[in-house]
Amino acid sequence: MTIRHQVVSHDEWVKASQALLAREKEFTRLREQMAEERRKLPWEKIEKNYVFEAPEGKVTLADLFQGRGQLIVQHLMFGPDWNEACPGCSYWADNFNGIDMHLAARDTTFVAVSRGPLDKLMAYKKRMGWTFRWVSSLDSDFNFDFGVSLKDGDKYNFGTIADATGEMPGVTAFRRDDGAIYRTYSTYARGLDLLNGTYHLLDITSKGRDEAGLEFPMSWVRRHDKY
Repeated sequence: MTIRHQVVSHDEWVKASQALLAREKEFTRLREQMAEERRKLPWEKIEKNYVFEAPEGKVTLADLFQGRGQLIVQHLMFGPDWNEACPGCSYWADNFNGIDMHLAARDTTFVAVSRGPLDKLMAYKKRMGWTFRWVSSLDSDFNFDFGVSLKDGDKYNFGTIADATGEMPGVTAFRRDDGAIYRTYSTYARGLDLLNGTYHLLDITSKGRDEAGLEFPMSWVRRHDKY
């Protein structure tokens, strides 16, 4: 194999790495500032009484908090007539096993929500080996109200993407305070990159995500039992 990259001595490599480290520290500070701005966003009070189908029966949005003050919802793409979640959302969901107890230690609950019927969600969850909580919003306006199930004419990602249709991905954070529930943050599209550990690991390699020559960036992604 022909190496098409600059090869240097150890001292030169350390010097180049130190220069990059300075940039990485700058990026870290900017990321922390962005996180602070995110926390300062105004809140939107939730007025609807959303009801979901869970393994134990019907539950409300308040029930999904499981007694904690914060809730993170992964809007996982699984349409009502689908038999599998989308490969991309499945790729993201593989990052969420085992996070429940860590989030709970910080007063936060995690749950995936999809429009697929509960029996299909549970069958796919078993197939994928996922352990996080997953409920169905099939008989609810929840997905439509939070911009991840689109009707004709709807735009995605706060109205910035006009050519999206059907089911789309997203993440929403909620806060419960004095008996009321508020939306504190939502993110869609490339905003979800932050939550994908595999992508971040690839980003530290010499090839990176290596998607430039593909038909579309994620065309290589398979459900993890299909590689």
